[in-house]
Amino acid sequence: EVQLVESGGGLVQAGGSLRLSCTASGFTSDDYAIGWFRQAPGKEREGVSCISVSDGTTYYADSVKGRFTISRDNAKNTVYLQMNSLKPEDTAVYYCAAAQGCTVYSGSYYYPFGHWGQGTQVTVSA
Repeated sequence: EVQLVESGGGLVQAGGSLRLSCTASGFTSDDYAIGWFRQAPGKEREGVSCISVSDGTTYYADSVKGRFTISRDNAKNTVYLQMNSLKPEDTAVYYCAAAQGCTVYSGSYYYPFGHWGQGTQVTVSA
C-alpha cells in the first residue's frame, strides 16, 4: 500500500524559512512524481511544486518561483520543499500527493494525483 507522510510545518515569521518533508512508502519503482499542494481556509487547493522522482524534473507555481525549492533524496524515499522568504499569504495546510508525472497542460497538471498525505500546517505571521 502506497503511503505519503508529511512533516515539517510550523509557525514562522514573514521572511523566515521552513522545510517540509514528504516520505513515501509502498512504491515498487521510482517511476512517479511527488507534488506539493496547499489549501488556505476558504480558498481552492493550489498546486505549489512537483518533482519527478526518477529524473528530477521540477515544476513550480508562479507564486513560489524563486522562493521555494523542491528536491528529492531517493535513498530516503523523501521529497523536500524548502520554503524561503515566506509571506503571510503562504499560510495554508500543505499536502503531498503522487502522480505519474509533473506534466502541466493548459495550466493544470495532466496526470491525476492520489495517495494524499494527511497535511501539515504552515502559518506565517506578519
